[in-house]
Amino acid sequence: MSSACETSLPVRDYNLEATMSSGQVFAWERVAENWVGVVNGRWVTLRQAAEAIVVRTAEPQAEWSWLAEFLQSELDLRAVLATFPKGDPHLHAAVATCHGLRLLRQDPWECLASFILSSTKQIVQIQQIVRTLRERYGERLRAPAGQRAAFAFPTAQRLAALTEAELRDCKMGFRAPYLLATARRIVAGEFVPEALRNLPVPEARARLTALPGVGEKIADCVLLFAYGFPTAFPVDVWVARALSTFYFRNRRVRPERLRRFADRHFGPNAGYAQQYLFHHIRTQRG
Repeated sequence: MSSACETSLPVRDYNLEATMSSGQVFAWERVAENWVGVVNGRWVTLRQAAEAIVVRTAEPQAEWSWLAEFLQSELDLRAVLATFPKGDPHLHAAVATCHGLRLLRQDPWECLASFILSSTKQIVQIQQIVRTLRERYGERLRAPAGQRAAFAFPTAQRLAALTEAELRDCKMGFRAPYLLATARRIVAGEFVPEALRNLPVPEARARLTALPGVGEKIADCVLLFAYGFPTAFPVDVWVARALSTFYFRNRRVRPERLRRFADRHFGPNAGYAQQYLFHHIRTQRG
């Protein structure tokens, strides 16, 4: 792939639509056939093509590894799916529904902040909060003429300098003090996002849940979507509903039992199984 404002990123078994609409990211917008967003401080549009994703950036790029990492385009998806439990008709149906869905690899700070803002909110509401936060406090990025203005997600340093009232004015409600306190802990060096990369999952989860407003579900989302821990298994309302419906005959089951079942049943790529089940039940029933 040569340096250019437009290129084609080769992919295999990649479903861009399912990936971008499956509740992993909140700052990407569908515009006609394109997905428009920001990766590593770069304005980007993505479009699905046959065995490729057509990419456009505002400036020429020396290389594209930063985008391949974000999209996880080089992942052997067949190898991941081969680890799923054999003879599970529900997971098989989920894979058939959204085959090609990938887990993105996001910036840890943006992912953490976004999921702190996600608590008890629907996806469209989270998107609105994140958009307002970016437009007010994020760095404005270069975008081609005629395109909507683009903004990076605000840094922890930028948000730490704000007041709770300024954050509440972005319509994030009770989440404002949580986001502010977390940003200030990062600035103070009390929490270092990069330090989690090489930790065991239980320790990484414990460090995340020690942050204000971060429970196990949010922590597991960050472990899965930012750090790529394959066994992290976020359990939200939709996933709990899927597990109850498909595996417990619609019985109400305590979250602890659901987590034990997931750890035992779904194998080394449980996080991928979770995302397929999540997107499947939302698209089929929601």
